[in-house]
Amino acid sequence: MINKKLGFGVVGAGVISSFHIRALQRMDDVEVVSVCDIKEDKVKKIADEFNLNWTTDYDAMLRDPRIDVVNVTVPSGLHATLGIKAAAARKHVIIEKPIDINLQKADALIDTCKKNNVTLAVISQMRYYDSVLKLYDIVTSGKLGKIIQGDAYIKWYRSEEYYRSGEWRGTRKLDGGGAFMNQGVHYVDLLLSVMGPVEAVTAKVKTAARDIEVEDLGIAMLEFKSGALGVIEATTAAYPGLPARVDILGTKGTIIFEGEDIKFVHVEGEQEFRKNESKKDGASDPLDIEVTPYIREFTDVIAAIREKRKPKVSGEEARRALELILAIYKSSEQKKTIKLPLK
Repeated sequence: MINKKLGFGVVGAGVISSFHIRALQRMDDVEVVSVCDIKEDKVKKIADEFNLNWTTDYDAMLRDPRIDVVNVTVPSGLHATLGIKAAAARKHVIIEKPIDINLQKADALIDTCKKNNVTLAVISQMRYYDSVLKLYDIVTSGKLGKIIQGDAYIKWYRSEEYYRSGEWRGTRKLDGGGAFMNQGVHYVDLLLSVMGPVEAVTAKVKTAARDIEVEDLGIAMLEFKSGALGVIEATTAAYPGLPARVDILGTKGTIIFEGEDIKFVHVEGEQEFRKNESKKDGASDPLDIEVTPYIREFTDVIAAIREKRKPKVSGEEARRALELILAIYKSSEQKKTIKLPLK
C-alpha cells in the first residue's frame, strides 16, 4: 500500500459528495474507483459528472479489492451504520460530519475500526483553513494570556426549499438535529479544539420558523473544564444569513474569527489587526464552501493511513462535538444543566 495509490469508494451521491470527489481527484496519490447510492438516477448523474464507475450495491463496493478507503457521505443518521460495515470489510473509513447522531452508534464505529485495525477519520475541514491554522498558532503561543471565554455564533439561513430538497433533512431519524447538529457542528468542533472539553452545559433549543422536526434556533451556555465560560448560538432562521463567528477571549488579548477569516486580533503590547472583508462560509448557500480545506484534511488522513497513526480529526476527536450537541439537546429537553461526559 505504501507505493500505490489509495483507492476510494464514495458512498452517497448527495450534494456534499461532489466536494469530496472534486478534492480527491485533485490529489496525486488517490484514485476514486467508484461511487455508490441506492438511487440509480442520482448515482449515475454524479458518476457521469466525474467520469466514475457507479453501483447501487454497497456490499459489492465493499468487496471490490481496488477500494482501500470508503468515504461516507450519506445522511447523518446512517454514518455509523455504513461506516461499521466498511470497517468490518477492513476498509479505512472517512465520515462526513457529524460522526453520527447517536453516541452509542458512534462508539460502536470507533470500536469496530480499532478491532479491524483500520483508520477512522471524520471530516471537519474548517480546521484546515489558513485562518484557523493561524488562530491555533496565536492561541497556543500564549499571547492571549489565560483563556477565559470562547463563544460561537452560527446565525445562518436555510429556506423552506432547502429542507424540502431531501426527505431526510430536518428529521430526527436521519438529520438527528438541526442548527446545532447539521450546520453548527463545525463550529462546535472548532470551539472544542481551541477551548478543550466542556464540563457542563445549560441550553434551550426550539423550532421557531420552519415546519421541521428539529431545532432551527438555540442557545447554549458552556462551562469548560479549564474554568472558562462560553456561549453557542445557532440558528438557520436568520435571514439572509450572517457569517459565522468564533470569539476567543484571554486576559491579554482577543481574537475573532468570522466567515473564513480572522477579522480582529488585539494582543497586549502589539498593534491591533482588523480585516474588513467577509466571506459567508455557507451562511445562506450550503454550496458556498471551498474545496482546498478538504484536500488538506484528506492529505492528513492519507498520511495517517500510511504512517499507521491517528488523523487529526479521529473518531474520538469527532465524538466530542457529538456528545456536546446531544448534551445541549438533553439540557433543553430536561430544562436543567447537564454534566459531561454523558452517561
